Amino acid sequence: MNKRILSLAANRLAIALITLVIVSFAVFFATTLLPGDTATILLGQSATPEAVAGLRTAMHLDDPAILRFLHWLMGLAQGDLGTSYANNMPVAALIGGRFVNTLKLAAITAAIAVPLALTLGITAAMWRGSVYDRAVTILTIGIISVPEFMIATSAVLIFAVYLKWLPALSFTNEVSTFYDILRVYAMPVLTLTFVVSAQMIRMTRAAVVETLSTPYVEMALLKGASRPRLVLRHALPNALGPIVNAVALSLSYLLGGVIIVETIFNYPGIAKLMVDAVATRDLPLIQTCAMIFCLGYLTLITLADILAILSNPRLR
Repeated sequence: MNKRILSLAANRLAIALITLVIVSFAVFFATTLLPGDTATILLGQSATPEAVAGLRTAMHLDDPAILRFLHWLMGLAQGDLGTSYANNMPVAALIGGRFVNTLKLAAITAAIAVPLALTLGITAAMWRGSVYDRAVTILTIGIISVPEFMIATSAVLIFAVYLKWLPALSFTNEVSTFYDILRVYAMPVLTLTFVVSAQMIRMTRAAVVETLSTPYVEMALLKGASRPRLVLRHALPNALGPIVNAVALSLSYLLGGVIIVETIFNYPGIAKLMVDAVATRDLPLIQTCAMIFCLGYLTLITLADILAILSNPRLR
């Protein structure tokens, strides 16, 4: 591995770290702008002004925002996520099980969506201009045009209300058999797979089609290489960088789509926990959940950039 590759990878990591600090600043001050007073919401409207003032002092809400931000940032750097305002429990304890549930949902979705999208994208590029290619293109454009909440709502209406095949809500504590796993995860995974796969298919197809137009691939075609060999042996290895970026971008979108899906299906994940925390103005919990999503997004994008650098034959 040459010095140029190491330098580019180190630059990507440094950019990701700086971005994470900037995002933490934005998350903290965005949550402080939420309407309503945290102390009043926790004590109720019947609380006396003295009680509200005392709680604000105890929670350090009267301290300057920049001091509270620095204290919070130092806590994050040391692994201290803070204490929930609403539950008076460590935020780490509240997030623990919920985070595992979200990871399960994301992992199952990725395990289905990535192979499906890559297969459809590569085969559509392989038979570019055919009826199959046009059908895949129309399907992906149609899915992209529909927001995830509409897909989730339609799934509930079809499979839960009319057909009565699946439950409208996902309760992971009721899982004891493989059939229960299917019932709990079917509709959330189906919705997220539709959302994630469509863009991944289009970006994968575009990357392979662009590589197929290069001179060395055309030379392989003139030498009599079959279409599958042309794509799999010559085009695909050189399109790996853009494809990895396409997968990372689509999976990073999964982090945003899971918020809507968990809310609609009442799935007990970290996104649903963050939505509930907004209602109670539980700032430490909101901030931690938001940072987890941001960290996941930055990790995927940075990993995609580094893999694209490593897979670039010109740099090697």
